Amino acid sequence: MSEQSFLSKTLTDTVLTRRSFLKWSAALGGTAALAGGLKFGLKVAEAAAENYAGEGAWVPVSCWHNCGGRCLNTVLVKDGVIVRQKTDDTHPDTPDFPQQRGCARGRSQRHQVFGADRLKYPMKRAHFEPNGGGDKSLRGKDEWVRISWDEALDLVAGEIKRIKENYGNKSIFLPWFVTSTLINAYGGGTGSYGVSSDGAWLHPQSFMAGGMVGANDRMDYRNSKLIVLWGSNPIWSSGGNPTYNYLQAKKAGAKFIFVDPFYHDSAQALADEWIPVRPSTDTALLLGMAYHMITNNLQDQNFLDTYTLGFDADHMPEGANRRENFKDYVLGTYDDTPKTPEWASEICGTPADTIRSFAVEIATTKPMIFQSASSAARTSLGQQMAQAFLTVGWMTGNVGISGGGVVHNYHSGASYGGSTLVMQGYNTGLPSITNPLFPGAGPWGGYGFASPETPGNYAMAFEQEYDAILNGEYTAMDGLKSEANENGKISCDLRMIYNLRSSSGGNTLNQTAGITKGIEAFRKVEFVVSSDIVLSTVCKYSDVVLPATTPWEEELGGFQSGNPEMVLWGNQITEPLYEIKDPQWIERELAKRLDLNPDDLYPISRKQQAFNTLASAMVMKRDASGYEPLVKITADDIAALGVEGTPQNGRITWEELRTKGVYQVERKAGDKFSSVSGKAFRDDPVANPLGTPSGKLEIHSAGLSAKIAAYGLTTCPPIAQYRRPTEGVEDTYADWDKKIKGDYPLQMVTIHYGRRAHSVFDNIGQLRKAFPQEMMMNTLDAAARGIQSGDNVLIASRWGKVLRPAYVTDRVIPGVIMLGQGAWVQMDEELGIDLAGATNTLNGTHPQGQGEEPWNSCNVEVTKWTGAPLVNDYKWEHRVPVKDETDLRSDEWHLEPNVIQAKEL
Repeated sequence: MSEQSFLSKTLTDTVLTRRSFLKWSAALGGTAALAGGLKFGLKVAEAAAENYAGEGAWVPVSCWHNCGGRCLNTVLVKDGVIVRQKTDDTHPDTPDFPQQRGCARGRSQRHQVFGADRLKYPMKRAHFEPNGGGDKSLRGKDEWVRISWDEALDLVAGEIKRIKENYGNKSIFLPWFVTSTLINAYGGGTGSYGVSSDGAWLHPQSFMAGGMVGANDRMDYRNSKLIVLWGSNPIWSSGGNPTYNYLQAKKAGAKFIFVDPFYHDSAQALADEWIPVRPSTDTALLLGMAYHMITNNLQDQNFLDTYTLGFDADHMPEGANRRENFKDYVLGTYDDTPKTPEWASEICGTPADTIRSFAVEIATTKPMIFQSASSAARTSLGQQMAQAFLTVGWMTGNVGISGGGVVHNYHSGASYGGSTLVMQGYNTGLPSITNPLFPGAGPWGGYGFASPETPGNYAMAFEQEYDAILNGEYTAMDGLKSEANENGKISCDLRMIYNLRSSSGGNTLNQTAGITKGIEAFRKVEFVVSSDIVLSTVCKYSDVVLPATTPWEEELGGFQSGNPEMVLWGNQITEPLYEIKDPQWIERELAKRLDLNPDDLYPISRKQQAFNTLASAMVMKRDASGYEPLVKITADDIAALGVEGTPQNGRITWEELRTKGVYQVERKAGDKFSSVSGKAFRDDPVANPLGTPSGKLEIHSAGLSAKIAAYGLTTCPPIAQYRRPTEGVEDTYADWDKKIKGDYPLQMVTIHYGRRAHSVFDNIGQLRKAFPQEMMMNTLDAAARGIQSGDNVLIASRWGKVLRPAYVTDRVIPGVIMLGQGAWVQMDEELGIDLAGATNTLNGTHPQGQGEEPWNSCNVEVTKWTGAPLVNDYKWEHRVPVKDETDLRSDEWHLEPNVIQAKEL
């Protein structure tokens, strides 16, 4: 079958008939999507031409969101319309060779791509004026005007050029997660850096373990007797197979202990024991466990003496102060504060007897997997949690052995470790263009990659962005200390927020702490431009908005990776709808207007880029001796695709990959792919040293302390210590010693939630209905406030207020509330209340460590709402610029009003 028949060209520039209008209006969610009888090109992929007019064809497509799963997603194309979705049924489902099944989010993808609220045309604010004019206070509440692409591109390029010429490149700001090939090539901009999902784990695992904190292969989990999952809820956080993999270990005899403030769905499914702990206090719990282990001689002293440094005074790194050893700190030898279970219990809330029994169990059970997700280190001073977790885990000696492990596992402990068996191709063939003002980040921006010692890093932590705009300064990393003022700050004059990038852009304003302050900052700068597929929060508060394609609309398609045993291929299912454009096309057109050569930025087509990734994808050989090409590509394939390339042999054909949409390595017990992390080090630490200065596991790490200090935000002792965090449990009290509660007596945890992948999918009605954005609260706390399930409640912090329905349950420990992160903020300007329940309205900005965001350190108060009831958000109107149907020829667009008006409250 030729490529031409696979990507059908039969529905070209179709003028809508009544039948097709009704058909597509149903698919797109209503007539608002097609108001005015608009013409557009609708070219839908056809996987099997002979079935096209009959039963239809199932076509693999991408589920491209950052949930940790990225499972197989296919759509049924029938009579030119996507009518259904399904997930993996490419082979029989078994524990060893499981299907890659999608979740409710991925199965809602068509409602996102073909939703009535897709951005369809370039737009500008009605009261926007170039050159810094217009009423900036109307950002977020102004009407929208549809403009042409030429006008939009001229406006954006003109503002970029003006701001550079008048104020310099440093006045162009690239916020949270945004990296731009165009801006990098145009002289760069002030950047941002930090870590969100990983919390504070990045540098502790690097400096203390030399990077060796990986999990054993999932098949080896079945050899464990005990699996501790700390701060981990994979059912919600990591759709797909993680929980299923854990279930196989449970069936094989492993006991499961969960540590969390929330008795969540994963604990309900797997836990033999649930140990509650207050947010931001995990370090205290771990130190109390260490005390009981030390005083009862339960630690694996032979392992500590052989493989670690820093546990006691006799085993310290060269040049370190002997008094800085972990054992003496825990015993209180020098600070007169023994870290007893009773001491820990007062802080963390876990009963002292539970701390003792928990310590005994992990110390005496081998093999044991001691595994933490990232959430417990998404806190103020989160490094101390990572330090304590690694140290206590190493005290058990469960390193480098089958069925064991001391592990930080990204994305909620996703139950995958060992070697990557199949790798998508990453070599697109595009040049790497680094931001000249942020060389320490390389070409990909600042997510966890900032090198604070590098000179010329004009960048700030994510949580400093808004203060930098409002106050004109941010903290200097070590590489810029010579340019800092006496307070260690770099002066800045940020005039423009550039939120375009090589993909569809990031929802910066929604997903960074301090939304209320962020709105103020967005309304201060002279120009804000954003791109996305919908009117996300950052687009809503912009001046110019450019509609971007989804992966379903990208030429040829592309890889997605999920777990290390498989890769997914998603096909192009439709050409770009309406006037939507590829983000690379947008930056190429802007480059022309900025007197740059667009071919220097993007010298090859999207199709060629996709082909290059196909050709560079690799799979482990069946004897596990190395890697070989994944995809067999023939000369006929290259000719049919119309790309440049060289034929190659591979494990599967291009035809098979694109029609199945997945390649997965088949596993079975005892195969050659199973592995044990750290086994070589455990067998011979001299011959196989780790990547630390000593080659050992470093419980005491001066390098970690120096690295964190280089960012200039907070400090980090060389060993795990409990230091009082900002907005921890102590700050819920006006007087901690006398236990007198303060104005914000509760702690809030911002959880991953089944409704969204971060902020993505929050506009999907069926997910809003299935997963209400409710605040979860303990029965005792609710009773003290006269709150019952279903009541509307006002949640207030030092930084903002949100209004939400309550769900009262004993699954949340007293003193703690839970709220799902990522809801699209819907600010009532008169009341100053976010009606949607965006957690970052409540989270304050507390720059930390290496730039991680301490979302789970937040104090709040909850009161029963006595105003008009909140309408369920699945009944809210779409957040979409809608054509004024009183005049279908009008170019004036407006935001549909939210169904909850301030006057009703």
